[in-house]
Amino acid sequence: MDSSAVFDSIRRLIFAATLLTLASCAQRDRDHHVIVSIPDQRMVVYEKGRELCRYDVSTSKFGLGDRPHSNATPLGHLEIAKKIGGGAPIGMKFKDRRPTGEIVIPDTPGRDPIVTRILWLKGLDAGNQHAFDRTIYIHGTAEERKIGTPASYGCVRMRSRDVVQLFDRVGIGARVDITTAPLPPVPLPAQEPATVATSTPPAG
Repeated sequence: MDSSAVFDSIRRLIFAATLLTLASCAQRDRDHHVIVSIPDQRMVVYEKGRELCRYDVSTSKFGLGDRPHSNATPLGHLEIAKKIGGGAPIGMKFKDRRPTGEIVIPDTPGRDPIVTRILWLKGLDAGNQHAFDRTIYIHGTAEERKIGTPASYGCVRMRSRDVVQLFDRVGIGARVDITTAPLPPVPLPAQEPATVATSTPPAG
């Protein structure tokens, strides 16, 4: 192969890689922002800055941090790197991120698998750089009775019905912040402007 053919092949590869990169960027979710509050054990979801919903969650019973094998929940800025389980039935058990075919009823005694949906998180800070390799997820849990208290092994747990809603709302690249700050107060509903009554003067 002569040098012009080699350069032509390289140009085609660079062009294809650029197209893939642009397509990937175009599909990233920049509209949604998820905040998980450790002290509140709650999550709030925003769309373009407007609050959509709040959910109770469970973070780690082993505390906070990013050290490998610590089972702690990492803090800081993260993003949703992968979504797994779309279309699976509520309660579907996952092992190694694959559906097993078993449906686990919530709060079945002695059962604590990952169920229903998985949103795999990637850390964006030096302090949570191990999150993806540690397989830190937002996921459904069979131990729904423990939601609202620290009960996980590092992940952010949700009730199955809630994680389905979250999964359907947010996309790859959506920002997730895990913080030690409380969530902001629930916004008050918008008030209708007051109507001033006017009287019609009597005829004549």
